[in-house]
Amino acid sequence: MKHDEKRDEMLAAEYALGTLRGGARLQFQKRVAAEPALAARVARWQNMFSTLDDHLAPVAPPERVWKRIALELPDKRPARKSRPYFGWLVAASLAALTVIAWYSTRAPEFAPLVVLNDAQQRGQWVVSADAQRQHLSVTPLKPNALATQNSLQLWLIPGGQAPISLGLLQADAPTQVTLRHAALAPDATLAISLEPKGGSPTGLPTGPVLYSGKL
Repeated sequence: MKHDEKRDEMLAAEYALGTLRGGARLQFQKRVAAEPALAARVARWQNMFSTLDDHLAPVAPPERVWKRIALELPDKRPARKSRPYFGWLVAASLAALTVIAWYSTRAPEFAPLVVLNDAQQRGQWVVSADAQRQHLSVTPLKPNALATQNSLQLWLIPGGQAPISLGLLQADAPTQVTLRHAALAPDATLAISLEPKGGSPTGLPTGPVLYSGKL
């Protein structure tokens, strides 16, 4: 795939996921309206992404979440006239605590990074990364059952170096990976191999590489 085609493919994936924003999204929308081939790429990504959450069931938040929200809301009673600033001080403190808690607990936002293809060059997995490239989300486009005696293992292969294990993947659901001692170099490759249950016993791929994609 040529560089321009690869770039359009990634932009189409970002657009379909909703992570392409601002002026870049508006500019891309104009291209989609004027370029039928690009519109087809977007439609294909939207079709693939539309089934990713079919296996997810709604989860009601725990009761403690509602209690915490109720406790952090400002008191509705009028402030005492002798200390009119006190209510504002309490509200500001609660707002600051809420913001700090939100920043400390929110999940990182991911943008598509690379598509991992099978031997027939068909896209099978989407790998997304956060802005700092410290966290990855690896999502199967067509979730499949995996034999109980096998595991799927993700590898980072820097140019000219030995593969580095990034951990095991779920075959039928997205997996989040944290890059602790590895960096995503521009010439690196991400690959998924079929390994024995629990992963490679040697620290290197022992089974066939099923999917791969170059950064």
